[in-house]
Amino acid sequence: MSSFTPYTYFQCPCTDTSTPSRRLGESSPIVSEENSDDDDRTFDPRTPRANYSLYPLEHLLYCEDCHQIRCPRCVLDEIVTWFCPNCLFEVPSSTVKTEGNRCTRSCFQCPVCIAPLSVSSVEAPPEGLGAEYASQNGPFVLNCGYCTWSSKEIGIQFDKPNGIFAQLAKIRNGGEAIVTAKERRRDREERKRDFSGTLISEEGPDQETFQTLDPNEKLDAASQFSNLKAFYQSQLADSSTVGALGFSGDYGYGSPGALSRIMGLYTGGSMVDKKSKNKVGNMREAQDALEGLQLTPSSDEEAIKKLHAQGWHSTATAVQRQEAPNHDAQFLTDLRPIAYLLRTKRSKRCKTCRHILSKPESKVQTTRFRIRLVALNYIPTINIKPLQNTSALALTALKPVQFLLTFKNPLFDRVKVTLATPAKTPGRFGSKVTVLCPQFEVGANTDAWEEALREGGNRNSSGEKRRTKAEASEGQHQAEAGKVWERGRNWTSVVLEVVPASLRIDGPEFMKSSEQKSDDGPLREDEDVVEIPVFVRVEWETDATQEEGAGLGGKDKDVREKRELAYWCVLGVGKIATH
Repeated sequence: MSSFTPYTYFQCPCTDTSTPSRRLGESSPIVSEENSDDDDRTFDPRTPRANYSLYPLEHLLYCEDCHQIRCPRCVLDEIVTWFCPNCLFEVPSSTVKTEGNRCTRSCFQCPVCIAPLSVSSVEAPPEGLGAEYASQNGPFVLNCGYCTWSSKEIGIQFDKPNGIFAQLAKIRNGGEAIVTAKERRRDREERKRDFSGTLISEEGPDQETFQTLDPNEKLDAASQFSNLKAFYQSQLADSSTVGALGFSGDYGYGSPGALSRIMGLYTGGSMVDKKSKNKVGNMREAQDALEGLQLTPSSDEEAIKKLHAQGWHSTATAVQRQEAPNHDAQFLTDLRPIAYLLRTKRSKRCKTCRHILSKPESKVQTTRFRIRLVALNYIPTINIKPLQNTSALALTALKPVQFLLTFKNPLFDRVKVTLATPAKTPGRFGSKVTVLCPQFEVGANTDAWEEALREGGNRNSSGEKRRTKAEASEGQHQAEAGKVWERGRNWTSVVLEVVPASLRIDGPEFMKSSEQKSDDGPLREDEDVVEIPVFVRVEWETDATQEEGAGLGGKDKDVREKRELAYWCVLGVGKIATH
């Protein structure tokens, strides 16, 4: 059996507050009784919902205004800055909205192994005197230093070593030029003029030449979306009526008629204007690639022939197709260099009060935070370990075992801790749990020199502590009910006693719980793990806030404010031996 490391998880209270609102007609006493029942209910760490509410303390934040724990589910993310992880160039948000969420410079990844690509010249570097000062001439290619892949394998070369993203957007695999969006727009305008029969006079010798596009060409995703969007916009414009002032009638995007039709989709047509139905014009669907129609070939004869000729090793893997910008790529020759995805720096706010919980520096090169309210600095940490060091890897059923719970206080104020645990852990196999000292105090996180001076004045307590450690090392049982095991400057240790349950399905009836009697199935996954739900209540007194002190008129500057924090945590102590 593998070794087991004890762990401690904390529950965020947002799962308890996310209850549905009261419906109209329900009486408030019933709701209050249900809420009181929820408060008295013991937290069960084995429920499926508990998987989304338990976190290590290092993953939690703390709101100073609400005085509550905050998990990733109950915070709001705000993007501080966008940047490229390869060149660390900060990208404005306006560029992200127009160009997309990828780096538009010369940062690319290999489509085969996802390693970074470098730009190099196809020609050999110059030799002789002054070779280090000579500039390399094109063409240029993208090379991978890990798998030796090159863009020359797919027939793509570049004229300049800079602006690779813009050059790649104009080149198709094989070296053919891609029709730009400007040329497609000019083609649509020319076809519209030819269809309407209007004659356009020549404007002079400097007029741009018109390029006829193939109606059956294979489009990429961006070009297909652009053509399809332009086609439907023209259809809506042709079918809509135009008023005297030049505004569209009931079929404009922001017209009341459009809003009425959208609402009619969700209300069953009750709000649809019946008069507008008579004004609907005939709209047709796209017919060719120029209008956004992309036909999928009915047979894969070409792909099968290519597979027979090049072999199975020439096909792209599922991971390569997923990472590639063109997800329909089937062979390695169909893959294209992948531009780096942009990363973000985000700040976090509390959903309840909108207080900033975490805010990093806006500079890309630094990893510091301006604000970071980590729960580790506000909540006592809990460490658990066996009281006696044993070589056993698992817990023996029905044999009592003691664990040491150590609470460490990060605050500068003395705290009072109250623990509450159920008599038996939830589940079919309930283990008995007893906390020998459920109430105790933990010292403030003061300077270590102050603690040394305090211990020097009280030699009896330090000698008592040394004797307790010596007796524990000799193996004598020293745990007593109502007394702490050990105490330090800002930490306190108490003893937790656990009697593991028996995992025998065919055991005697008087040893079986009610859940085990109703469900006598085989042992399920992780049912042999002893998880103890512990309700922790922390109380302390701290200095009043400046706003409250100003309201008192400065009479009592030493006013203390009492605060309280309660939460559930789960202690994983070990596994029960099944043999």
